Amino acid sequence: MTGTVYIVGTPIGNLQDMSPRAVETLRTVDFIAAEDTRVTLRLLNHFGIKKPLVSCYEHNIRERSLMVIDRVLNGESCAVVTDAGMPCISDPGEVLVEECHRRQVPLRAVPGPSAAVTALAVSGLPTSRFSFEGFLSVSKKARREHLEEIRDVRHTMIFYEAPHKLKNTLRDLYDTLGNRRISVVRELTKIYEQVLLCDLQQAIAYFEATPPKGEFVLVVEGCPKTKEPSLTLEQAAELAQSLCAEGKSPSAAAREAAAQTGFSKSAVYRALLERSQQDVEQG
Repeated sequence: MTGTVYIVGTPIGNLQDMSPRAVETLRTVDFIAAEDTRVTLRLLNHFGIKKPLVSCYEHNIRERSLMVIDRVLNGESCAVVTDAGMPCISDPGEVLVEECHRRQVPLRAVPGPSAAVTALAVSGLPTSRFSFEGFLSVSKKARREHLEEIRDVRHTMIFYEAPHKLKNTLRDLYDTLGNRRISVVRELTKIYEQVLLCDLQQAIAYFEATPPKGEFVLVVEGCPKTKEPSLTLEQAAELAQSLCAEGKSPSAAAREAAAQTGFSKSAVYRALLERSQQDVEQG
């Protein structure tokens, strides 16, 4: 008889957020598939639960998924957990769930906290439509392409970010999306929980003065409805070029021209570089 795979949500910080159903599920399954067994072991010890653990993380998830499914097909039951929050959301467990569907393994959800939706709820930004964007890539090219793709979307966007990358991410958001409102949500449900609703310029200044600590969720306002730019992109690049002639750096000139014309800084900057290259070739 085939067993069942349970997708079990766990607390994102405060252990009192663990649901009775989640505790009971962990007590009754045959084994637990965990992103980091050390983190999960602390959770199990808190609730006095002793179960075999299987490590399922980014670099072994495909191999371990097959192993887990083979055991379930032979009658065992398995709970899937992540380090914090709902498994399979920006998490390697999504591979296991996909494989369960492919091999017709029964799945059950045991809902729990989600950092993305919890942050959205306290953000102070529109909640009727939103998209979860996960972590931005560490690759500059992939990160730029991602941000360019979402530059004109009108709904609220949610990102995860680590403290050591926060300041660079805030600058990239500002350079590509402009000076929008952002809710920086830190250490949800923990002692030092913080919700900072401001604009991107203010967020950059705040974290330049206050070193980022903890785990962050960034809730970013969608593209506001604005009038069409009164100038063309070529004219915006011409304005940036004149600002360069006054002594401003290309980056600063593009930022100022973007603010005056309604184009994104990245679009003006690229047009400025193309214009400068053309001048070199013609001169």
